[in-house]
Amino acid sequence: MKKALITGITGQDGSYLAELLLSKDYEVHGIVRRSSSPNTQRINHLITDESLMDSKLFLHYGDLSDSSRMMALVELVAPDEVYNLAAQSHVRVSFDEPELTGSTTGLGSIRLLEAIRVSGSNARFYQASSSEMFGASPPPQNEETPFYPRSPYGVAKLYSYWITKNYRESYDMFATNGILFNHESPRRGETFVTRKITLAAARIKAGLQDKLLMGNLDAVRDWGYAPEYVEGMWRMLQADAPDDFVLATGTEHSVRDFLGFAFGHVGLDWEKYVEHDPRFLRPAEVDSLVGDHSAVTRVTGWRPSVLPAELARIMVEADSHVIENQSTPWIDVP
Repeated sequence: MKKALITGITGQDGSYLAELLLSKDYEVHGIVRRSSSPNTQRINHLITDESLMDSKLFLHYGDLSDSSRMMALVELVAPDEVYNLAAQSHVRVSFDEPELTGSTTGLGSIRLLEAIRVSGSNARFYQASSSEMFGASPPPQNEETPFYPRSPYGVAKLYSYWITKNYRESYDMFATNGILFNHESPRRGETFVTRKITLAAARIKAGLQDKLLMGNLDAVRDWGYAPEYVEGMWRMLQADAPDDFVLATGTEHSVRDFLGFAFGHVGLDWEKYVEHDPRFLRPAEVDSLVGDHSAVTRVTGWRPSVLPAELARIMVEADSHVIENQSTPWIDVP
């Protein structure tokens, strides 16, 4: 049985990745930060499954700011694969919390890489890189596109990208960067633009909300479905050799388009409910991110199937189901 160590297991991607690996009969170890309030909502359905917690799913307290704890956990778990998904991942917040973002999203990766190196582990390492590293570089973006980040988050992710390549080349580590374009799901945090939109559409339809305040509606993004993207992460670590790969759908839609998909699914005209609020604008905007996934498809066979219109439907229906049934938002609706 393979063993995997996941940082950020309580996040959107971490929860889907844990489900995927458990379905493949992995022993999964997740790192969670100690908090006075529960922060495991996305994986509670796994935690309460006694068949998993007895032998296949283990949670450990830890934080990427603590290098000694990372070392201890790598030695304790002795993983075959390490997935570094933990980060301060909100781009707009990174302008308000640049130092925290740099320490967690950037330096956190070196602490984990160094723990693997010093311990002598042969674990394969996956670094969650981001399309935000491309920033102002014109689309379509692929593995050869120059980086031009436009936020503290993008800059921090760029540090993690390069230090992962450096450890691969310096120490012959199996260290891979997954450069993931925007990927969403019903488990997306409510402050991220897609979930903010789909939740508002569902709430307005139900009479629970009157309007939606938005920032830049002209930004163009390549939106995919998170459960498909975590399979791409896994496939990268099953490859014969480590490399850096873009995961994307290759489609381009504006925030306006996504508003149309989401509100249209519940029979509403979004323009009647959306108002502009400059508080949601970034100091430096990224106009367009559209990825080319041909390299990862060629090497691993991964390709996306859920495109933005279908993604919006999945998310709106899940949010509507939660509102109607007062159920948990973390267990996706079929």
